[in-house]
Amino acid sequence: MKLIYGLLLVCFGLVFINAQKTYSVEGTVKDMHDKTPLVNAEIILGKYSSKTDAKGRFSFGAIPAGTYTLLAKHPDCHDYTENVNVNGNLQLAITLEHHIEEIETVTVHGSHKNNGSMVVKTLDKTDISRNITENLGNMLTNISGVNALKTGNNISKPIIHGLYGSRVSIINDGVRLAEQEWGVEHAPNVDVNNFEHIDVIKGASALKYGSGAVGGVVVLQPQILPRKDTIMGAVSLSGISNGRGASLNVKLAKTWKDGWAVKTNGSFKKLGDLQTADYGLMNTGVQNYGFNFGVQKMNFDRGFSFDYYLTDNSIGILRSSHVGSAEDLYEALSSQQPIYKRKFSYDIDNPRQEIEHHIAKISVYQRFGDFGKLTATYSFQYNHRKEYDIRRTEALSKKPGLDLELITNDLNINHLIEREKWSLETGIDAGYQNNYSNPQTEARRLIPNYDRYYAGIYSVYKYKILPKLEVEVGGRYDFDRYDVTKWYDLSDWNKLYANDYKDFVVRINQNRILTRPQLNYNNISANAGIVYRPADNFSLKFNYARVARSPNIAELFADGLHHSAAIIEKGDMRMKNEMGDQFNLIADARINLLQGLNISVNPYFFHTKNFINQIPTGYQNTQWGGDFVVYSYQQIDAKMYGIDVDAQLKISDHLTYKGNASYVYGQDLTHQVPLILMMPPNINNTLEYHNEKWKNFYFNVSNNTLLKQTRFPVYNILITRYDSDGNSFKQSVDISTPPDGYSLWNLQTGVNLSKNFGIDFSVRNVFNKTYRDYLNRLRFFSDEMGRNFILTLKYQF
Repeated sequence: MKLIYGLLLVCFGLVFINAQKTYSVEGTVKDMHDKTPLVNAEIILGKYSSKTDAKGRFSFGAIPAGTYTLLAKHPDCHDYTENVNVNGNLQLAITLEHHIEEIETVTVHGSHKNNGSMVVKTLDKTDISRNITENLGNMLTNISGVNALKTGNNISKPIIHGLYGSRVSIINDGVRLAEQEWGVEHAPNVDVNNFEHIDVIKGASALKYGSGAVGGVVVLQPQILPRKDTIMGAVSLSGISNGRGASLNVKLAKTWKDGWAVKTNGSFKKLGDLQTADYGLMNTGVQNYGFNFGVQKMNFDRGFSFDYYLTDNSIGILRSSHVGSAEDLYEALSSQQPIYKRKFSYDIDNPRQEIEHHIAKISVYQRFGDFGKLTATYSFQYNHRKEYDIRRTEALSKKPGLDLELITNDLNINHLIEREKWSLETGIDAGYQNNYSNPQTEARRLIPNYDRYYAGIYSVYKYKILPKLEVEVGGRYDFDRYDVTKWYDLSDWNKLYANDYKDFVVRINQNRILTRPQLNYNNISANAGIVYRPADNFSLKFNYARVARSPNIAELFADGLHHSAAIIEKGDMRMKNEMGDQFNLIADARINLLQGLNISVNPYFFHTKNFINQIPTGYQNTQWGGDFVVYSYQQIDAKMYGIDVDAQLKISDHLTYKGNASYVYGQDLTHQVPLILMMPPNINNTLEYHNEKWKNFYFNVSNNTLLKQTRFPVYNILITRYDSDGNSFKQSVDISTPPDGYSLWNLQTGVNLSKNFGIDFSVRNVFNKTYRDYLNRLRFFSDEMGRNFILTLKYQF
C-alpha cells in the first residue's frame, strides 16, 4: 500500500511541476514602414488566440512550455508566420507589411498617405476616363485655381494660381518632364491615357520636385497593378465631331502573384480643321501617337521597374496667325474672322509643330527594418521639336524654322523613414542636359546650343505633436550652371553686354560675334507648415514657402522668331534668380446638410522679387518672312493673391452637386500695373445623377462661367501703315483688352451595357456659343471652338 501511495505522490508531483511550467507571451504588432500600431490584428499561437488593442498590444497569460507556430493576421497586410519556442516569458515585436494599401490598391495611392500641409487636388480614374479625348492642359481646368494657357485648342499648358511654364513641374511617373517648357505654346508632351490618377499640388511646398516649381506640381501616376495571376486590359474608341476625328486607346497588362508584371499602352488621335460657331479654322488639325511599355517586380520590401514612354505629335497652327506684312498684321488683328479660310481638311500644313518625346526610366527600391525605404531612379529623356513657318520660298518652307534636340539625364536618390509620430524624407538630385539647335534651318536660332548641369539636395521633416496637430519643416538647395554657345549681332552685343561680359567673347566675324556665356545660379528654398484637425469634420492646413527659381534658357537667351507662337522673343542675360514668399491656407469642412456637404476654401498670397515677366514691346519685320509682335522678358517685383473654393453636396443617394470658383489678383509692383495673362474670375457647377443599379448609369449637366478680366496692362503696339498715296502713318493696334466673359453649358452621360462593355457620350458647348478666351494666345485671330459631340465606346477585361 505504501508503494502505491508513493507512486501516486510521484505522479501528482510530476503533474504539479509540469503545470507550473507556463509562461506569458506578450508583444506588439506594428506597420512595418511607419511603425504605427495595428488594431484588431489576430494573433494565433497554437490553439490560443488573441487580438491587438488600440496600441497594437496583445498578450497570452499562461502558455505551457513548448514550440508553437505563431500566426499574425490583419485585413490589410500579408500574414506573418514564425516558430516560437516558449521556454520563458516572451516579449515579441511583430511588423506586418501593409501591402494592400501600398502595393495593390488602385484607388488609394501611397503619396496620399501623408500630404502634410500641401494643398492637393485630384483627378481620379473616373475623371480621366470620362475626358479621355482631352489633352492634359484642358483636363486640369476641372480643378479649382487651375486654368490653361492656350495656342488654339490643341496646344494647352496648365496655369496654377496665375503661374505657368517653368514654374509648374509635370511629373510623369516619377520623372520630371524635361522639354522646351518655356514656350507659351509648348504643351506638355504626355499621353493622359497612360495614367489613372493626377494630383495637382498648388504652391511651392513640394520641395522634393525641385525649387523651380513655384506655381505647383502636376503629378501623373499610372495604374498600380495587383499582385495576382491575371491578364487585364481596356480598349476605348472615341468619335469626335468638331474636327471630324477619332481617338483609339489600348491598354494591356499581365501580372503575377509574386509581384512580376508587364504592361503596355498605345493611343492614336487624329482631328481635322476645327470649327467655331460660325466658320472653320484653317490648319488646326492634330495627329497624336502615344506608346508606353513597362516591366516590374514589386514586393513590399524591394522592387524594381523599367518604363518607356513615347509621344509623337503633329499639330497645326491657325494659318491666320501668321502674316506677311504690317498691313496684313493690322487686318488680322482687327478682323472679326480669320483672313485665311479653306474647306475642311485633314491636312496639317505650315505653320505647324512636330514634337517627339522619349522617356526611359529605371527605378529600384529597398525597405530596411529600421532604416526606412531607399529609392533610386535614373531617367533619360530625348525631346525633338520642329516648328515650321510660312517662309519666303517653297524650299525654305520645307525646312523647319526651329529645330531643337534636348537630351536630359536625371538621377534621384530618395530616403524615407517613417515612425508613429514623425517622418523624414531626404533626397539628392543630379542631372545633365544638352540642347542642340540645328543651324540647317537657315533661320536665326531662337535658342542657342547649351549644356546645363544641375544638382539639388532636400529634406522634409514631419512631426505629430498631438493627435490633432502636425507640423513640418523642409529645406532645399539647388545649383544650376549654363554653358552656352551663342552668336549675337555685334551691334546688339555692344549695346547690351560688351562692358560687363568681355570674358564671354570667343571671336568676331564681321557683324556677328560668337560668345561663350557660363552662368551659375544658387538657390535656397524652405517651407514650414501646420496641419490642425480640431474635429473629425474640420481641418486646417497652413503652409509658408520661401521660394527661389533660376531663370530658364529662353528668359536668358531667346533671340528671334518663335515660329509656331508667331511672335519674336527677346531674352536678357542679366536675369537674376526669382525670390519670393508664398503663403497657402486651406480649410476643409464637412457639414451635415442633406446627405453631406463638403466645403474647401483655399486663400493664398505670393510676393516675389525679380519676377520674370514676358510682355509685348513692339513689332518687327523680319528677314525670315513676315511681321510679328515682339515679346521681351523683364524682371519686376510682383504680388499675387487669390482664393479657390470647392463644394460638394450629396443631395440624395443618386444626386450630387459639385462646384468650384477661383479668383486671382496679380500686380506688377515695379510699374504699378496689373500682371499680364492673369486668370479671369470663374465659376464651375455640375449636377450629376448616378445610379449603380442601373448598370452604373450617370448623367450630368455642367456650366463653366468665366467673367471678363477687368484688370489688365495696356501694351498696345504701333505699326507702320501706308495710305492710298503711299504716305506712311502710325496705327495703334489693341492687343491688350480682354474679350468679354462667357458661359458654356455641357452635357455628359454614360452606362455599362454589359459587365465589360460601356459607352460615354458628351456634348461640349451645347448652345454653340461664340466666344474668345483671354488666355488663348490666338484670340486675336479667331473665336474658340463651337459645339462638339464626343461618343466613346469602352471595353474592359
